[in-house]
Amino acid sequence: MNEAARQGVRRQAGFRCEYCRIHERYLPFSAFHLDHIVARQHGGTDDPENLAWSCQECNLLKGTNLSAIDPDAGVVVQLFHPRKDRCEDHSLFTDDRVVGLTPTGRATVWLLQMNSPDRLELRAALRATGDI
Repeated sequence: MNEAARQGVRRQAGFRCEYCRIHERYLPFSAFHLDHIVARQHGGTDDPENLAWSCQECNLLKGTNLSAIDPDAGVVVQLFHPRKDRCEDHSLFTDDRVVGLTPTGRATVWLLQMNSPDRLELRAALRATGDI
């Protein structure tokens, strides 16, 4: 991937993880990644429409997954797709927690562990300083 394409995806994302929405300035010691929304092994390409700016934690937890189980319904659903879905349609950021509003939102929040203790602590600290 060339640097211009990488920076284009980064700018399009507003310098935030396109999954958990944490700004890269709040994770200075953790590299952000270009995530292949549809992994190459599943036929995904390097086209910018298949790339998302992702924090290391979301990228590693997502891996090559295209789907996960909705923890409420117990059914397999597609994960949030940053190029096709709108974040606000699938999840709600309330105080320190991320709440999935749809099966896709719930499955994505669960798979990416968006409400893990370390992420809750980070969001609480950011909220306390007025940074989110």
